[in-house]
Amino acid sequence: MTTRDYPRILTPPPGPKAKAIIDRDAICTSPSLIKEYPLVIGGGCGAMVEDVDGNRYIDYMAGIAVSATGYNHPDVVAAIQRQAAQYLHVCATDFYYEGYAALAERLTKLAPGSSRKRVFLTNSGTEAIEGAIKLARYHTRRPALIAFEGSFHGRTYGALSLTSSKVKQHKHFGPFLPEVYHVPYANPYRMGGDAAAIEHSLGALRELFDRQLAPDDVAAIFVEPIQGEGGYVVPPMGFLKGLRALCDQHGIMLVADEVQSGVGRTGKMWACDWEGVEPDILVSAKGLGSGMPIGAFIAKESVMTWEPGSHGSTYGGNPVACAAALATLDIVEKTLPHIQQMGARMIGHAERLKERYPVIGDVRGRGLMLGIEFVKDRATKEPHHEIIDRITERAFHKGLLLLGCGKSAFRLAPPLVLDQYDVDTGMGILEACIKEG
Repeated sequence: MTTRDYPRILTPPPGPKAKAIIDRDAICTSPSLIKEYPLVIGGGCGAMVEDVDGNRYIDYMAGIAVSATGYNHPDVVAAIQRQAAQYLHVCATDFYYEGYAALAERLTKLAPGSSRKRVFLTNSGTEAIEGAIKLARYHTRRPALIAFEGSFHGRTYGALSLTSSKVKQHKHFGPFLPEVYHVPYANPYRMGGDAAAIEHSLGALRELFDRQLAPDDVAAIFVEPIQGEGGYVVPPMGFLKGLRALCDQHGIMLVADEVQSGVGRTGKMWACDWEGVEPDILVSAKGLGSGMPIGAFIAKESVMTWEPGSHGSTYGGNPVACAAALATLDIVEKTLPHIQQMGARMIGHAERLKERYPVIGDVRGRGLMLGIEFVKDRATKEPHHEIIDRITERAFHKGLLLLGCGKSAFRLAPPLVLDQYDVDTGMGILEACIKEG
């Protein structure tokens, strides 16, 4: 195996420079910010992150699946610099520029399915979800929205109304949007297998329609093709097709929230592509701009029927972010086979860890969107919350950046450009942390 100059810990983190920044931050920033561990980034390259004290880490969280092309990818940096040297802003709601048209055109070609598409560019995933809510209600003239238990769609009011991940995300913020309903997600690990999971979830939808909500009052069903914050839960093959059929039966819009699962994260451009399902609206963000603030919702042309002035954004799809997104898509399209290869290598490591350590209850995922569930007992599947915090802290001090999700899982969502060294070395560190108990 090639030897590299990372990971390396020169001084136990946080070092003196990091501590000084953390102290300044603590005085003036919002206490709502969580801060998983005291990482103070100074730079990076590829899948390596360096902190301000010179410690270097292998990154398995990519800024929560945002840094798709890693750190300082030369093509992305060059695209940003070229655009910044020309102009930084003009409002796309009112004027034209090539970058907006080029990115929208590109996304219509990459979107799932054969229907003609149209695109609206935003600043973030939650903003794109808000736009998708408005579009679905406008197009259908229906009020109700359905989402899934365990889902995360964002923190603004419409997106937060759909979210059902953690109670602290809702506490003291109500009232939320009316006419929002939640049903169980198809989780085969929790529901006893693939067929049972699909029937449990789709059956709950049918029960909702029978007892509480007329389906012709429903504008849209919002679904993460793979749940992110909820635990990197991979539904069984057939679940999305079942949703698509149910939506078609009742004239309901199917909205795929691919904020975390899209832009190559699963080894295909979109997680929907694994089932060949075409949503009516697809929402993207996070990795779309390799760290620049940009999102999008892509809708069938037959669905994007609103009139001029119905929706807009001052900064959405700003020229510099568009340039970064176009460069990112170029890189990701060429990288898809590599993502599948590295994902298979990483999940192979994880499966071997599951064989060795009973504390691991489940391993799941596609491409480089992988989840490892930790339990106190495999028979009861009782979540092991405490070990997630312990391993996260140990890994940080050994040079590996991890991030939890769900009740007791790690999400492995590294930069899509990581290589065999990053996979093997990082998974070796993870095993060392598990061994310590």
